[in-house]
Amino acid sequence: MPDEDQRAQWRKQQARSFGAVADAYERGRPPYPAEAIDWLLPAGATRVLDLGAGTGKLTRQLVARGLDVVAVEPLAAMREQLASAVPGVPVQAGSAEQIPLADDSVDAVLVAQAWHWVDPDRAVPEVARVLAPRGQLGLVWNLRDEQEDWVAALGRILHDPGERDEDRTPGITGPPFEPVQRHSVRWTHQISRAALLDLVSSRSYVATMPQADRALVLAEVEQLMDAHPALAGREEFLLPYLTECFRAALC
Repeated sequence: MPDEDQRAQWRKQQARSFGAVADAYERGRPPYPAEAIDWLLPAGATRVLDLGAGTGKLTRQLVARGLDVVAVEPLAAMREQLASAVPGVPVQAGSAEQIPLADDSVDAVLVAQAWHWVDPDRAVPEVARVLAPRGQLGLVWNLRDEQEDWVAALGRILHDPGERDEDRTPGITGPPFEPVQRHSVRWTHQISRAALLDLVSSRSYVATMPQADRALVLAEVEQLMDAHPALAGREEFLLPYLTECFRAALC
């Protein structure tokens, strides 16, 4: 059983792996359902920080709502993808533990698919620092819904260690934030065969596998698409998701 220091080091290594698969991440990762974004944004918010923004999957949805958005992302390759996908949005190098923004500068901080990589003991006070009074922190994860048989089969191929509920525990308790609220959204995303392979390739634990092991996983996913009755002969299909959302307002 690894100790906390070893686990923290593993998380850092896994988080850094996204830089090598930024293009696959951009092609394969889904957007976020509108209902989830509606729930995560506080009423009247105009200035929003997309923290750990990746390739800008959430950023572009916030911009489409007419919000004043700034993106912060630690990995250069991901920032390059974001700048190409969402031109005109300020994107800065930084992390949840070191946010390059002034005090009280945004109405909301949203973190999509990334809070499980941060150190909440350092990130929580840093997020509180950049939030305006009564501002809100929102966290969101897209999780494959394995109630669908072929999605469960995909999960068995992946032996996915990243879908565990304990990895999504916000780690936000007490002041300066109010109690955390939780909301779930079920939805489906249309995805192509190529995009599903990119989705799998962009998972951190797949990206860090030895090349032969990674090739084997991708071959098994291709075999699943060729053989499963719900997928065989189709170039596109619906991938069901359960999107988990958390929010906490400043006291």
